[in-house]
Amino acid sequence: MTRAPARARTLAASALSVTVLLITAACVAYERDVPRALPQGVTEPPAAPSPSPSATASSSAVTGRTTPVLNDEQLKAALITEADLGPPWAAAQGPALWRDGTLKATADDGDCRRLLEVLYTEEPFGVPAGPRASVTLDDTAEGTQLREQIGAHGPEDVERALEWLRTLPETCARFRAKTARSGTQDVEVTELPLPDTAGDARAALRVTLTGGAPDAAPARLTVDLAAIRVGEDTIVLTNGGFGEVRAEVTQAMTQLAADRLAEVARQGRLRV
Repeated sequence: MTRAPARARTLAASALSVTVLLITAACVAYERDVPRALPQGVTEPPAAPSPSPSATASSSAVTGRTTPVLNDEQLKAALITEADLGPPWAAAQGPALWRDGTLKATADDGDCRRLLEVLYTEEPFGVPAGPRASVTLDDTAEGTQLREQIGAHGPEDVERALEWLRTLPETCARFRAKTARSGTQDVEVTELPLPDTAGDARAALRVTLTGGAPDAAPARLTVDLAAIRVGEDTIVLTNGGFGEVRAEVTQAMTQLAADRLAEVARQGRLRV
């Protein structure tokens, strides 16, 4: 009996892991106060440490929030990990080269230019106020990279940003972008559906950039951008690369990230 190539077995295992996450995400309870089962292979987040009074006072003054501010340790406990995705995902060795090579770009239209800036900075809500946490993971088989960031922002800023993101599949459906290193890119923007149970409000896009330097073969970069509000905190998740960027990975990790942050916040409130 012949054995499947190692790469095929690895991708099959990864696909199975993501399928389990998606099935679990679809079965979460609709009531936010009802405990929900975590995806298979995902452990319950550790007990969330209580926020310090100084952090709570300083961040609340900026964001206008009425609940305690999660501290750095609590936010780190809410992050997804490579164990949630399984092989071939691993901790990133550094930022993806395509960020500077292709995403550092500009466009004539103001909204489209701002979208490119948001893709590059990964800050659709602006710079977070107070504690923040992030994780970057690499798909070592496809060369893609996934990044999650958690932080606090003013509620009005969050709602404005989400509304703006939802308009972009229409206002910036197709446009051309100029880059310093990769020539002119043809850009396409489409809506990326997210689970209705992922956080309290959400918006997501799939952006593809096709082009290249004059002396190089055309290349296609795909970047998923998901922005989610969970209570009074936010999650920004990006998943992109020149390899296969699977929308189901973005969707499953968005659901998991939102559920985990909600649970950590719940534990934090119980300890105040």
